[in-house]
Amino acid sequence: MSPSATSHALRSLELALGTELLDRHSAGITLTYTGQQILPHVRDVFAALQLVQATALSGAQLKTGLLNLGSFGASATIRVLPVLLDRFKVRYPGVEMMVTEKPDEQTARDLIERRLELAAVTLPKPDFDSVTLAVDELVAVLPSGHPLAERETVALAEMTADPFILTRAGSQALVSKLFAKHGLRPRVNYELLQLMSILELVASGKGVSILAKLALPDEYNGVVFRPISPGASRHIGLACLDESRLSPVAQAFWHEAQRYRAGQTSAARKRS
Repeated sequence: MSPSATSHALRSLELALGTELLDRHSAGITLTYTGQQILPHVRDVFAALQLVQATALSGAQLKTGLLNLGSFGASATIRVLPVLLDRFKVRYPGVEMMVTEKPDEQTARDLIERRLELAAVTLPKPDFDSVTLAVDELVAVLPSGHPLAERETVALAEMTADPFILTRAGSQALVSKLFAKHGLRPRVNYELLQLMSILELVASGKGVSILAKLALPDEYNGVVFRPISPGASRHIGLACLDESRLSPVAQAFWHEAQRYRAGQTSAARKRS
């Protein structure tokens, strides 16, 4: 800062404070009593500013920082995000990561209200920028001794004959819409939020269910998973309000998601 700019800044500060901070005389300048009193506080302010600048620079270089992600449910938390988080951790080992799981609508609300920068959500969501990460399909969840367990594919209409356990988690709307679309009504005896509760009831023969495949374990004792026809699927992706306004840490994760998506697309083309 030039001497004239410094002088102007000091004059502006004195006007703002309503008191003089410097005694200006022919021999030079000295601090007034008030100036001497506030000098330690000014030094504290500049020290804090330097800390803020250092933190911002560190964040920009991604040596440190916090990546706070939202997730709409188990399909994203268990199956989609871990591979991205692992890849990101290799690139940026100093960045801490936290995942908060809430229902899809609430997660979207957290993005809108800027409590989160990024979240894994179901797509499409027209109000957000997004990167598609996975396609999740609904499957029949049956007791291992059930007659339908013998089938390679289960007809949706056949899922209405037994007591039905309806999930209240992220795929509830998709399951309900699937039945309604085909004019079917399941015999809902249970509405449960916890995945393990549903699996245990199915294993004990209390009913059947339809759940999102990515939310399920690869296998579960006493339970089998079968494709359903007609079926339904949903897209899962990473979303934000505006990718151009993300913080450095969030933008780095966004780019990691884009690289992951590009790799998936390339691999799919090679298989075809």
